[in-house]
Amino acid sequence: MALFDDLFKGGNIVAGLAIGIGAALVAPVVIPALRPIAKSIIKAGLIAYDQGRLALADLSEHSGDILAEVRTELAEATKPAPDESGAAQQPSGRERTRPSKT
Repeated sequence: MALFDDLFKGGNIVAGLAIGIGAALVAPVVIPALRPIAKSIIKAGLIAYDQGRLALADLSEHSGDILAEVRTELAEATKPAPDESGAAQQPSGRERTRPSKT
């Protein structure tokens, strides 16, 4: 550990050269071994992304259905109740009805 501390403080140039040369010698052996691991990690990330996208699409569809049901219930609740003759009551001049946004 002291070797790395001295290396980062700039005290030992020989150790720095040894680490650089060692990394250059080991890299051709290590890089091909890391490729399948990197591919597996990327593949797992893509699968997780696709599953998350499908789950969000399903959630959006369900929430849209619920929202449509609630809007329908609200529209039915705001309809004027029929009077005794069976005809719907007309709104007075002060009450304004809003146009539906659907």
